[in-house]
Amino acid sequence: MCNHPAIRSACSALVLTLAFASFGVAHAGDDVAQPVSAVDQLPEGQEVSDTVIALAGWVVASSDSQGYPFAIMDKAAAQILVFGGDGRLRGAAPALFGSATGDHVAPGIAGLALREIPGRDRTTPAGRFVGGFGPSTDAGRVLWVDYDSAVSIHPTATGVPAEKRPERLASPSPDDNRITHGCINVAPDFYEQVMAPTFERGGVFYVLPDEAPLAETFPEFAQSRAHAEADGGTSAQPDSH
Repeated sequence: MCNHPAIRSACSALVLTLAFASFGVAHAGDDVAQPVSAVDQLPEGQEVSDTVIALAGWVVASSDSQGYPFAIMDKAAAQILVFGGDGRLRGAAPALFGSATGDHVAPGIAGLALREIPGRDRTTPAGRFVGGFGPSTDAGRVLWVDYDSAVSIHPTATGVPAEKRPERLASPSPDDNRITHGCINVAPDFYEQVMAPTFERGGVFYVLPDEAPLAETFPEFAQSRAHAEADGGTSAQPDSH
């Protein structure tokens, strides 16, 4: 069950959202509005941001993923949350992201070898991406987030021991999780237990920005959130990200 405080918070918010959702497989009164089991690998005491919870609720309520599984990646917190096509939370875990802070994709980066990518361009781009499993030139079958910018999700790479990627992933702080050339790394067991079965037929990936305004990255979500806050009589406050 959802034992971690942050996972319980995410579950509670999504249960309320699902109770009023009216798309595809999620209808009021359906069993999707019940508590769900989820693989929880988040470090003890690490919270899930209000923005992540609100975005997940919006994806479900608006059917933005069109019934496909989806994942939300929070670069600042070094977290990934994975949801099934029914909106159920499948798992949450720490992740490694691009070593460079930023949300851009450098032109032609997909055609470069890893060692050729300049440090400033080793970013994990922000935005909404439709991806899935497919072949790669040097790593076999991978889970593509965005094929055009060569960003994929894969188990933690250990080819360069000095990078200490497993240790970075296991540390409780997100501050040391920026180490990749732009791809997203997760623990091998999380990849096999959650990522692979959930995205077997593809899905939608939402990557929160480092620097770009949320309204620029996810305009429809930002607009919906602003309207909800206005209707509730509260002013929009920036999320601590």
